[in-house]
Amino acid sequence: MRQGARRAIGVTGVLAALVLLWEGYRALALATGATWPIAVRGTGNAQQFPHVWDIVLAYGRPYRGAGETLGAFLVGEAGATLREVAVGFALGVVIGFALGTLFAHSRLAERALMPWVVVSQTVPFLAFAPILVVATGSIDALPDWSGVALLSTYLVVFPMTVGTLRGLRSAPASGEELLRSYGASAWTRLWRLRVPAAVPQLFAAAKVGATAAVVGAIVGELSAPGAGGIGGALFDFGRVSNNALQLFATALAAGLLGIAAYTVVALAERAVLRRFTGVRA
Repeated sequence: MRQGARRAIGVTGVLAALVLLWEGYRALALATGATWPIAVRGTGNAQQFPHVWDIVLAYGRPYRGAGETLGAFLVGEAGATLREVAVGFALGVVIGFALGTLFAHSRLAERALMPWVVVSQTVPFLAFAPILVVATGSIDALPDWSGVALLSTYLVVFPMTVGTLRGLRSAPASGEELLRSYGASAWTRLWRLRVPAAVPQLFAAAKVGATAAVVGAIVGELSAPGAGGIGGALFDFGRVSNNALQLFATALAAGLLGIAAYTVVALAERAVLRRFTGVRA
């Protein structure tokens, strides 16, 4: 309980500092006329650097008529993005775990394939995102959002592969020797010794992968205008100069989406560690 309270106080402190920094820059720029790095001018909905409270209040303002608010609209778009994040994250975890397990059991496979896994992360992500989204969108057997989910998968695979490999190799050699002396199979050694020892590393990689999956989904939606989701909303609001408040509000929603994905994995980590090891994360 005390640890949870300390975390809550820490998060509140960070948020308060960010708000003060935002408002402080805004006040200073208005007082001095500074325009770098961001100009502070405009009025109403076209403010280029609005107050934090104006951004928050924008969620309750009407949007597209019919009584719908911007907040309700973004909740619907966030649902579409979360679907892509969930599918991409799940695929990335499975593929990354499979590759990491393969590398942990085969030095030859690691030497042959690990360099390619590393090189894949040097490819400019924004360069092939539109290509992948368009290519998968032309396949009738796949849903329209499958390409966006695959972009999330791409960003999750690398941290999961590295985390799985390091975690499986962290198992104590004495435990490995003991199981071998009892004639335990490689499968038994994997699930009874190596995977339990790797749990902290697996969850550390999964938390990185969860936030990366959100980034991949939003970038994929930005690469496919009309695809919807939070990325689609960012694209639409970014094209119109008098939608600055909606743009800031949507960017804030994207950040909250990443925090939510991280929190879900962190809560799962805490539950697993308490259940199997009695250790609090």
